[in-house]
Formats: sequence, structure tokens, C-alpha cells
Amino acid sequence: MRHDKAAMVIDLARGMAASAEGLTINDMAGQLGVGRRTAERMRDAVLMLFPQAEEISDPPTKRWRIRGGLSAFEQAPTATEMLELTKAAAALHAAGDPSRAAALESLERKIKAAMRSTTLNRMAPDLEALVRAETIAVQAGPRPGADETVLTTIRNAILSESPLNFIYSRPGADARTRTVTPCGLMFGRANYLVAYDPASERIQTFRLDRMSSVMTGEGMARPPADFDLAAFATQSFGIYQDQIEDVVLRIAPEAAQEARGWRWHPTQSLEDQADGSVIVRFRASGMRELAWHLFSWSGTATIVQPERLKQVMAEELEKARHTIA
Repeated sequence: MRHDKAAMVIDLARGMAASAEGLTINDMAGQLGVGRRTAERMRDAVLMLFPQAEEISDPPTKRWRIRGGLSAFEQAPTATEMLELTKAAAALHAAGDPSRAAALESLERKIKAAMRSTTLNRMAPDLEALVRAETIAVQAGPRPGADETVLTTIRNAILSESPLNFIYSRPGADARTRTVTPCGLMFGRANYLVAYDPASERIQTFRLDRMSSVMTGEGMARPPADFDLAAFATQSFGIYQDQIEDVVLRIAPEAAQEARGWRWHPTQSLEDQADGSVIVRFRASGMRELAWHLFSWSGTATIVQPERLKQVMAEELEKARHTIA
């Protein structure tokens, strides 16, 4: 068996050991990025090398898993994998999120503690060299960290399907006591609780740094049955959610190449124009965050639609004008 095939077998075995319910052939093909026939051959190789693997009947399909996990030798991480874990923790520290960084650092210590000393000693020089050679570029912007106690309370409420009580404060508005059904958390330039608000009967977002006296409430509070956090997150250009708009932008020829390589939004489409410019289309909410982003294109982006984005941009330009002494 060639080296790349052997690596695929080990990778598949890890996936089967990491899945509590087991993997179907389609799951295996998706994990390995291969066709169904190749996935079947890889499965057969795993079954031959790992006799503890078992087949689970799950009509109308079948699943396979490896109970009891794999040995430390088969699971030893590479220096690159450990580097990415270290960098992820460093990025969270740089973003002002020490509690989430501490969780990754704890995981790193547990992984190293489970490794054989010979493997750890062999990896250490490479890992140290890579850590020195790569760093996180800290960008200017808000750094609203997530308080560990608040995160723990929210996560417990989600797991127990309990309501969440807190006081919410916004600039220019009186603080209000809120009781909501927690649906999830979104992390980014600001960290948000996503929750169903019975008062407005809709899904809303609440900035964690504006929440205080966060407590789990009494009774049951289940998110709407059709709610999907990932789908909800993709509706907005950033995180803030409001009315969804059809956005059309024209990027000038001198910035068109950069625009083609830019991930504007999951729903985006790009259209090359005869003059060398490019038209960017997508559906999103969060026009204010989009307007802030367009400042970074230094006049090479023109708003074609919607009108609301043009209005928001005009308001932001007027505010920016007043910052000049």
C-alpha cells in the first residue's frame, strides 16, 4: 500500500473512532474526499487492520465505528497540528478572549500529557521553530472578551433547555431585564448570544459585554424547531441581524482582482465586466457593518443597491466628517 493510501486508512480509522454513532460509506467518502468505491476499499482496509471495528445496522444504511479509541501511536499529533492549536489560543488572547484561550491551552496540555515522551521530545524542536516563525497579526478594532462565568451560564442553559435571565444595557437606552430562550453563541468582532425573545416573538442577538446578572431561569425553554444557527449566521454580512437586502456592488478595475479573491458572503456571485470591473451580488442583512467594511476599499467600491445601504453609508460618512478637528 502506498504511503498516501496508508495515511488515508489511518485518517479514516481516526474518524471511525471519533464518531459515537459510526460512519456510513457516504460519510467516509466525504471525509476522505473520494468516491464511494474508493471509500469501500478504505473501509475494508480499516476492518482488516483494526479488528475492534464493528458494523452497526442503521436501516436503510449501515455504519462502522471503532470502540475504545485508538492507541497513542496511531493518534500522535504532528508538529503542524500542535502549532495550529497554539496559534488558535494566541489569536483568542490577542482578541481579548482569555477564557476561550485558556480552554485551548488546557486541551494542548492534555494532548501533550497523553503523548509518549519520545514522541514529544522528537516534536519539540520542530514545534518551537514553527512557533517562532509564525504569529498572529493583531488588527485594530473592538476587543469585547467573553466572561467565563457568563459563557458557562449560557452553555448550561442551552444544554438544560432552560430560559436565560439577564440585564441588557445599550448606549443611549435604559437597562432592561430580559428573559429569553438561548439558541446559541456567535463569536467575532463582538461576541453575541443568539436567542428567541418571547416579547418580540423573533430571534435576536445580544452582545455578551452588555449583559449582566446572567442567570438560568426556571422551567423549559426550547429554541424554535426550525431554527438553524449556521443558517441564521449566514444571513448577515457581519453578525448584527436586521432586514435582509439584495446587495449589488461594483468594484473598480484596479481592485477587481482582489475582489475576486475576497469572500464577501456565502451567497455571493461575481460577474466580470467588459471594462475590467467586477459586480458582486449577495443577499444579507447588517448594512451598517457592510458600510464599515466598504471604507476599507478606498473608493474602489460603488454601491449599486440597495438604497438603504447608500443611506447608511451617507450617515457613516457624515459621522466620519465630524471626527476631523
